[in-house]
Formats: sequence, C-alpha cells, structure tokens
Amino acid sequence: MQIGGWDALWTNANIATMDLAAGEDGVPYGALNDAAIAVHDGAIAWIGSMTELTEPFHRLAAEVHDIPGRWITPGLIDCHTHIVYGGNRAAEFEMRLEGATYEEIARAGGGIRSTVTATREASEEDLFRSAASRVRHLLAEGVTTLEIKSGYGLDTKTEIAMLRTARRIGRELPVTVRTSFLGAHALPSEFDGREDAYIEFVCDESLPAAVSEGLVDAVDGFCEGIAFSPQQMARVFDKARELEVPVKLHAEQLSDLKGAVMAASYDAMSADHLEYLEEDGVRAMAASGTVAVLLPGAFYFLREAKLPPLDLLRQFGVPIAVATDCNPGSSPVTSILMTLNMACTLFRMTPEEALAGITCNAAKALGLTDRGVLRIGARADFAIWNIERPGELSYRIGFNPLEHVAIAGKVSNP
Repeated sequence: MQIGGWDALWTNANIATMDLAAGEDGVPYGALNDAAIAVHDGAIAWIGSMTELTEPFHRLAAEVHDIPGRWITPGLIDCHTHIVYGGNRAAEFEMRLEGATYEEIARAGGGIRSTVTATREASEEDLFRSAASRVRHLLAEGVTTLEIKSGYGLDTKTEIAMLRTARRIGRELPVTVRTSFLGAHALPSEFDGREDAYIEFVCDESLPAAVSEGLVDAVDGFCEGIAFSPQQMARVFDKARELEVPVKLHAEQLSDLKGAVMAASYDAMSADHLEYLEEDGVRAMAASGTVAVLLPGAFYFLREAKLPPLDLLRQFGVPIAVATDCNPGSSPVTSILMTLNMACTLFRMTPEEALAGITCNAAKALGLTDRGVLRIGARADFAIWNIERPGELSYRIGFNPLEHVAIAGKVSNP
C-alpha cells in the first residue's frame, strides 16, 4: 500500500468506516481509532492507523488537516425525499389537529392534490429556490448524497420541471443528486375514475419523455389502496425495464397489498415504508437484494401505530436504510439527525443500524457502489464530527455537531 503523494490527509481521527461486511472481528461501526485518511483525485487513497505514518505529514500530502479526537463518518445519504414541490400544507396540519378528517380536508381542496396544484403553478425558478432552502438544511447536517423524486406534477410538463430542478440542485449545491420518476404517485383530478388510463399515460407519454431528457435515474410508484394496485405498478415497471431504468416502490405503508413481493420480482433497488410488510415480502426482498427503506418521519407525523417488521428484516438479512421522506404532507422533515433519533426511538433500531441506514445501506438503496463506506477506492465524501462516540449522532435532539464535510476530498463548510 503506497504511503504519500496524496492531495489531502486527515490525521489523529477516529473513523467509523461503516464497512461492516469487512468487520469479521465485529468492531462496531467498523471503527478505527487513532487513525488517518488520505485522499487523491477525489477518492480515498489510504486509510489506517496513525502508527503507519512514519514520515512528516507535510511530505505525505499537499494539505494536512489535524483533527484530534474528532470522528469521521461517510457522507450521509438521504435516499428517499420529495423535497421539490410548490406551496406547503401547514393549514391541513392545523385542520387535522382540530379534528378534520382526510375526506373533509380533501373536499376543502387539501391533500396531495393541493400540492399538485401549487407545484403546477410554480415556475422552475420558484421550485429551485424553495427546494434549495430545504436541501441546505440537510447539507448542514452532513448529507452529501440526496435522492429527489418527482410526483407532484402528474402531468408531463410539471414532472419534467421537477426533475430538471433536482438536476439543477445537484449542479449548483455541493451534493450528489439521484432522481426518481414518481409519476405513479396519485391520480390527478383530470383522470378521476380512470386509473388505468392514467397508468397508460404514464407509460406511453410522461415516463418516456422524462427518460429521453436524461432526467431519470430510477422509476418509483405508490402501491396502496389510495393509489395504485400491484398490477398497475407492474405495467409501469415493465415500461421502466423496457427503458432500462431500475425501479423502487412505496409499499405496504397502510396495508399489505404484496407490493414488496411484486417489486422484488423486478429486482427493485428498494421498497419503502413497509409498516404492513409480512414475511413473504421480507423473504422476497432478501432473495432479490431489495433494500428496506424505513421512514420514521412519516410514521411520527401521521401518528401511525404499526411498526415495520424489524425483527423479520434482521432475521432474513435484508439491508435496512433510513431516510427523511421530506415532503409537505406526511413528513416535512429536513433533519437527517432527527431522523436517526426517530429510527431508534420509534422503530427500536440500534444507533449502529440507524447510521448504517444513512450510509452504507442508503447507498445500496440508490444502487451506488462508490460511497457509503470509507475504504480505499471509494469516493471521498465524508463528514467530520465533534463527538465522543458515533452513537451521539442518534442520541442528541436538536444538536448538530458537524464541523465540516469533504466532497470528493474537497473541504466544504456547511
């Protein structure tokens, strides 16, 4: 292993590599104490004990960052968000707490259709400005990779505008953005009573148009009694397969329609929510390598009671990711650290599981193999924290110990 000739070197650190597969000795978080990490050409060139660095540090790297006692983790990954949208639904929140039913709120012009209306009326500049302000909160907590879905346009023009906005966020802010086309999110008013016709529209017009512009990294959908059936989503996934785009699915949030089983049959990258997932779905996901993405923000905000089947997911070795699900209706959350705490307190995940959920397993949920762990050859996205142990990241509430992040090895202050 070559020592030296590096662009940058961080010394005297503790490193939570999250390279758990390599941890045969069972060290929590894949931790290295009294360690250093070096970067060259945007990738991790070396990682190891301080005792291995025998030459003066300034001879080994062009830049040296001495961070005694600090912890380094992989850059955090928020693998499920709806962060681009118009308007907000705070008024609905008040109505719900005052006793209004979902039906009453919908009749008053609320629900997802209110967000669709606001998003359709917004310009791309408006969408970018509002989304960027939300994204910056995530970046300030160590997020370096972000998934952004469409799904509040439900027409070709607005779905494409949302995806263009997502791509612009990735260009103009210090974050990698992966996009998901979520045209099959809800039924727009102009298709009332014609669900199959809308699915046909998605497959024949909206999705191909977005893919043709290079705006789609994955295809998503909402498989639920209030949205679309597994059979309807299978038609969308067939089209995605024809277009050579990977898939993922909102599944088993409110009932068990076997959406996860269907998604696994398409080798879906992830199935998300999963509160009502049963053993057959867990087995199917384990066999296909589909990641379970849990969303405690929506569980909390909607005051749900049924927990996702953590023990079954653990038993069958399904990778478990965690995400904010940032959206205006059910999870207006822009704190990845608060999401860690909710994953532990609400879902009974361990702090190590939760951190894996926003690093190595979140990367798997996005089909990314170059990040989420700190190992030689990985992209040099990492976060530096003023903490005594990694568990602090999920333990504290309303406290941000981030000092700075590295994006492809370049220091970026939040």
